[in-house]
Amino acid sequence: MSVKQQIKEYIAAQPDAKRNDMQALHDRILKTLPGCKLWYDNGINSEGKVVSNPNIGYGSYTIKYANGTTREFFQIGLSANTTGISVYILGLEDKKYLAETFGKDLGKASVTGYCIKFKALKDINVDVLEAAIRYGAEATK
Repeated sequence: MSVKQQIKEYIAAQPDAKRNDMQALHDRILKTLPGCKLWYDNGINSEGKVVSNPNIGYGSYTIKYANGTTREFFQIGLSANTTGISVYILGLEDKKYLAETFGKDLGKASVTGYCIKFKALKDINVDVLEAAIRYGAEATK
C-alpha cells in the first residue's frame, strides 16, 4: 500500500470531528510544505511492539545519534491521540523555542520542546500553528 493510501486510511479511521480536523491540517501542511516527502509510521517497532501512536510525517532531515550513527526521519509529524491531536516539530536544538515563541498565541494547546497538543482545531490559532510548522521545517533543512 502506498504512503498516500496509508495516510488516507489513517485519517478516515478517526472519529468524525477528529477526522475533519486532521484532514484540514493534513491539507494545510501540504500547502505549507509543497513537495515535501510524505511518511506514514504505524507506531509499531521491528519486534511488533506498539511504541507510539501512528504518525503522518512531512519533510525529511537527518537524525544524528550520540554514537555517531544517523538516519533519515520526518521533520513534522501529525498524530491523533486519546484527547485530540499532536503536531510534532522534530530536530529543534532549542527545546524552549516552540513554547516561548508560539505558545502564548496558539490558544488552548500544550507546548513542549517538540510537541504541540490540542483538543480540536477550533481551540487554536491555526495561522500560529502553521508558522511553527514552517519554522520547524526551515530550522532542520
